[in-house]
Amino acid sequence: MNNNNYSKLKSLLQSEYEDLISLSLSTKEARAPVELDQQSVGRLSRMDAMQQQSMDIAREERRQHRLKILKAALDRLDKDDYGYCLACGEDIPYKRLLADPATTRCVECSA
Repeated sequence: MNNNNYSKLKSLLQSEYEDLISLSLSTKEARAPVELDQQSVGRLSRMDAMQQQSMDIAREERRQHRLKILKAALDRLDKDDYGYCLACGEDIPYKRLLADPATTRCVECSA
């Protein structure tokens, strides 16, 4: 793989990483504890708010997991250990890396 391909993949990884960090910060308020004030919010509205909060927390957990995967890919890229299947050691095709720059396995090993 040439340097232009590495640069493009690094740019994709960094862009997704920064987008997820930004999204995580912008949705922090949605994950805050739901206020249980009976006077201002009805029981069903409170239950709906708690369900929404639960879904926001689950989304954040998935986001944090993806951030770890992206960080590991960026670390591999910096160490010149990027683009190789972690299972068999073969090169991961460039088109597969374009589809998911953080992938760690070739098509054969991921099946």
